[in-house]
Amino acid sequence: MPTTLLAADDLALLARGEHPRPWQHLGAHVLPGQGVRFAVWAPAARRVSVVGDFNGWDGRHHPLQRQGEPGAEGVAFWAALVPEARPGQFYKYELEGPDGRLLPLKADPYARAAQLRPDTASIVPGPLPARQDLAPVRRAANRRDAPIAIYEVHPASWRRPDGRFPSWDELADALPAYAAALGFTHIELLPITEYPFDGSWGYQTLGLYAPSARFGPPEGLARFVAACHARGLGLLLDWVPAHFPVDAHGLAQFDGTPLYEYADPREGFHRDWNTLIPDFGKPGVRQFLAGSALYWAECWGVDGLRVDAVASMLYRDYSRPAGEWLPNVQGGRENLEAISLLQRINRSLGAEAPGAITLAEESSSFPGVSAPVHAGGLGFHYKWNMGWMNDTLAYLREDPIHRRWHHDKLTFGLVYAFNENFVLPLSHDEVVHGKGSLLGKMPGDAWQQFATLRAYYGFMWGHPGKKLLFMGQEFAQPTEWNFEAELPWALLQQPRHAGMQRLVRDLNQLYRREPALHRLDCEAAGFAWLQAEDREHSVLAWARFDGEGGVVLVVCNFTPVPRHDYRLPVPAGFAAWRELLNTDAEIYGGSQVGNQGASLPTRADGSISLSLPPLATLFLKPD
Repeated sequence: MPTTLLAADDLALLARGEHPRPWQHLGAHVLPGQGVRFAVWAPAARRVSVVGDFNGWDGRHHPLQRQGEPGAEGVAFWAALVPEARPGQFYKYELEGPDGRLLPLKADPYARAAQLRPDTASIVPGPLPARQDLAPVRRAANRRDAPIAIYEVHPASWRRPDGRFPSWDELADALPAYAAALGFTHIELLPITEYPFDGSWGYQTLGLYAPSARFGPPEGLARFVAACHARGLGLLLDWVPAHFPVDAHGLAQFDGTPLYEYADPREGFHRDWNTLIPDFGKPGVRQFLAGSALYWAECWGVDGLRVDAVASMLYRDYSRPAGEWLPNVQGGRENLEAISLLQRINRSLGAEAPGAITLAEESSSFPGVSAPVHAGGLGFHYKWNMGWMNDTLAYLREDPIHRRWHHDKLTFGLVYAFNENFVLPLSHDEVVHGKGSLLGKMPGDAWQQFATLRAYYGFMWGHPGKKLLFMGQEFAQPTEWNFEAELPWALLQQPRHAGMQRLVRDLNQLYRREPALHRLDCEAAGFAWLQAEDREHSVLAWARFDGEGGVVLVVCNFTPVPRHDYRLPVPAGFAAWRELLNTDAEIYGGSQVGNQGASLPTRADGSISLSLPPLATLFLKPD
């Protein structure tokens, strides 16, 4: 067996943590006619063997050899060629730590396939899908001036045929068609990288290169991606580089030392989630994480990554009391290594997977999250607007008679709406852990709850920012999301729930059809208040512009009182206006109060006279 199984140039890049595609060299790779090459990063190990179906799980048969000359770059890596190994076989690594102690068998950090929990072995993978040139389509679909409406899905509970996990092919047959029919432009999947605990929904992942076995063999994912693209949908994945669980078969103490995690628990342990924090400054860890991001975009054709828990990466004192965190080298609270890693990831994707996007779940006011790296930003394309979500939901929980005292919760978002490229998220986090469903947050009787939620969706789709809605909320699921059961699809037999679904479809179609509602989503020039101060009636109105003469008006009434002959100032230069969409329409389950498609003339004082339905949002356009 040759001493060196990894090419010297690749080995040098891997050793410096600078290889853009580490998955091409680490992990298990079938070499036609020769067997399978196994390679792993374990600098502190005294001995490494690969064990699996091909050798009776006996570590004496296939020891790995250190790569490179002693004292030179590359000796942190181990490799072996196993002629007996075949695709589909199970394997792990047997490592002896620096103290001579035999460690628990470890799954391969670079495994591209893994067993279904509770089993934890890695699987020798087949070939990756053929690469495609997706850049032109991605660029068009993901631009700041494009309509982006995201359907967020937990694939294990969207459908549960016969109570089991759906396969990728079953998802491909149903999910893209459903999302496309409702007018969404993208599907976002909660994490699908392999994870041991169902109750983490994928957010405690250990297999950052392996599609979860819950949905069948990895090659099924390629068919699902193709099905999304065939329906004109972009596919986004939740991706979790911020932390990982402590399971013995995983990354924790991988070579008998804190290899992947920070050594000091003041840096390396998340109390909130009982997880470990990657050492964002270590070259091998940075390479592992940056490589994973590019892997999904380049190898699987995924169109973007929503990066989870970014705030926890940016701050060393995140969720830590005074005295229980370590400052950076400058004495500050920012995690400088994590910041530079995120910039590296975003630069890499921009260069190697053009058109693919990243979206940050970032809950603080860290500056420049969606600013380019060359301008000092983190380089994300979009940022979730958590403040908007929290403020608006707090407003809507109020009884309508009290909303006048909380009017600023709806208007405050426009103070900072264009500081970042924002996505407005109504995500899974808002419908679990005792928070109730979106419908359940709305006060009043059933009629008022449905009407308020319809008005809120109108407010959201008319507001600057891209849109995201979690599955089940498109038809007003009345209960919390249950990750162990499929959505309550039978509710669509009831008119109010079917009407809500029809409204979401029509809002998406309107958003895509009218450039004024999306083209300047991230630009102040695309927005102007028409009525921001009518607290007494809980009415708001604004204009959206497309920069080319197009305009759409959005008018919201958040009380259950209809208001006739409501005078609203409108942009000059248009003789009359007509209603495009009314969330109180009978087809959506409403009371059919409104302007019934009539032409509303602009008066001499520059206003129009409207009939405002109760708990409703109107969209109007020049007639």
